[in-house]
Amino acid sequence: MEKNTNKPGKAKKILKAIGIILLIVVLLLGGFIGYLSITEFKPADRESLTAEGEAAKTIAVGDSLHVMSWNVGYGALGDNADFFMDGGTMVQSADEARIGENMSAITEAILNAEPDVLFLQETDRDSKRSEYVDEYALVRDKLNGTAMGAGYQAVFANNFKVAFLPYPVPPIGKVDSGVATYSQYAIDSAERVQLPVPFSWPVSMINLKRCLLVSRVKIENSDKELVLVNLHLEAYDDGEGKLAQTKMLAELLDAEAAKGNYVIAGGDFNQIFSSANGEKYPVYEGNWVAPEMDVTQFTGDWQFLMDEEIPSCRLLNKPYKDADKATFQYYMIDGFIVSGNLEVSAFRAIDLGFEASDHNPLVMTVTLK
Repeated sequence: MEKNTNKPGKAKKILKAIGIILLIVVLLLGGFIGYLSITEFKPADRESLTAEGEAAKTIAVGDSLHVMSWNVGYGALGDNADFFMDGGTMVQSADEARIGENMSAITEAILNAEPDVLFLQETDRDSKRSEYVDEYALVRDKLNGTAMGAGYQAVFANNFKVAFLPYPVPPIGKVDSGVATYSQYAIDSAERVQLPVPFSWPVSMINLKRCLLVSRVKIENSDKELVLVNLHLEAYDDGEGKLAQTKMLAELLDAEAAKGNYVIAGGDFNQIFSSANGEKYPVYEGNWVAPEMDVTQFTGDWQFLMDEEIPSCRLLNKPYKDADKATFQYYMIDGFIVSGNLEVSAFRAIDLGFEASDHNPLVMTVTLK
């Protein structure tokens, strides 16, 4: 019988082809990881920032100011949206038209509130998920383009900057986002303060590098400062990141209070203050539970403000528009921490029905004692 001498040759060719394919995959993967490494956002522990524009007001002891804080959900997390990280399915949750609608509603609400100081979180500048709209500049220009708003300074600090985020499928893509502070009082100096990053390599290359945006305002006829701290603390970690970031926040705030400065810290804590009563918002089985932030680790004379009647945030496990509002998952994770030398005369969340963002804005009026 004649032997088939072609089988070993064919097998060898098949193995060689498989080897070439695997080599190409490895080289492509290695090249992509190298690209992410080269383009990784690597901020310094502290970075000086420059405020844009000219402020319209000065502030002195005895003056009152109106402060607003809002996680605007990068203009894409309106009442139509859910999000895959929260149990939903969406990655790109809004098209260009919906981004425009959301941002119009957001800027209208801001102008109606007439804040002297505005803290925004999840503010995109050049991201695929928000159709590359510069939301920071859009709000800045709206504030400075109205009769009531002429004279705001603005400063921006990145906390999420990735050239291409490959996760999930379809991928999120390019992200350029952060926190923004707008002030009608002249910002004497501003600084980005890097918070601890709980993620290790390679996840850290494509994850958030959260920070504190610290802005300082001189007080007339005083050697004290008004210190404004805009923040968005860790969300998707195992808890250690929140603890480390909160510890650093407490140390910074206590140090400023010890100098006699007037301090306002506000934003999205992704935690509920231990001093707050969250019984109105029970967590339904299987949903994310907001950790408790122990306020006793702040050693100064602090006031911790969260609205216990109106939720500051909704879960993004499903769209809100046609859902049962009575059984929806709500949270109180946004708030203010205010030093004792400021008198709080008003504080509340504004119920906007989560139409343009998955968070409601907070407003507060304080007076420098």
